[in-house]
Amino acid sequence: MFCPFCHNEQSRVTDSRLVEAGSAIRRRRECTECGGRFTTVEKAVLTVVKRNGVSEPFDRDKLIVGVRRACQGRDVSDDALKRLAQEVEETVRAQGSSQVPAHEIGLAVLEPLRALDEVAYLRFASVYKSFESADDFESEIRLMRRRDREDF
Repeated sequence: MFCPFCHNEQSRVTDSRLVEAGSAIRRRRECTECGGRFTTVEKAVLTVVKRNGVSEPFDRDKLIVGVRRACQGRDVSDDALKRLAQEVEETVRAQGSSQVPAHEIGLAVLEPLRALDEVAYLRFASVYKSFESADDFESEIRLMRRRDREDF
């Protein structure tokens, strides 16, 4: 990390803490050359572990693209999809781990998507939960209606 005062490459961390609901790390640093103190903020990297074991950085845009497919032809705005993606990211980050299985992201999408648009939810759930027949759709609809009654 370059010192903003003398441009020395060496500094030491004197304090470190999570900020922005755990999505970033704030570090207080001291230059080893001039003694100047400065603060850096680094985004905490969230890594998605796919079923095949490959890891990749979490990509909110990729999540939006996937959910947008389920919303195709539905009256769902881009802003609503961005809010959903932010909510999903916050939910996943709140688990406190820097690595999250892709399956957990799918689970985190389901409830906010159901609240946004039930048809899009059923489309997403049919892929995510690997529906194989109309019976699977019927079961999911019954489960949705049961949850709706419990919410009231």
